[in-house]
Amino acid sequence: MVLLALLILVAAMADMRNARAEYGDVVINNYSDAAGMRPAVFPHWFHRIRFRCKVCHADLGFKFKAGGNDINMVKIIDGQYCGACHNGNIAWSIENCNLCHSGKPGTPTQVHESTINSLVAPANSGAAPTNTGAAAKPQSVQKK
Repeated sequence: MVLLALLILVAAMADMRNARAEYGDVVINNYSDAAGMRPAVFPHWFHRIRFRCKVCHADLGFKFKAGGNDINMVKIIDGQYCGACHNGNIAWSIENCNLCHSGKPGTPTQVHESTINSLVAPANSGAAPTNTGAAAKPQSVQKK
């Protein structure tokens, strides 16, 4: 029994070293760091190839912005947001934390490797965003 526990611990530690998000994944870190958990990683395109946009964005109420929803585990357990499907019937339930909480600690809520991240200054830098328009133009082309 002790050997099994040790093997699980070693596997979990190896998994932490390899934690990462892929291009287009949504990293959700609204409360994870403060709770001592790794950020959740939502594999957007994995879901998108299986469901139409309206399933999550209209039927379940997800906003079209990373960090636009106040998602927490209480709401998920209550069947809101991810919990509408991740309930043990439609998709896996919440017992395996590392299936979702697989991001690198300290990663902010964002669309991973999105080009918009390079166009907007980090919130804590005090610098103004380089572009605030919906249809972004390169900095060198914008009117002064």
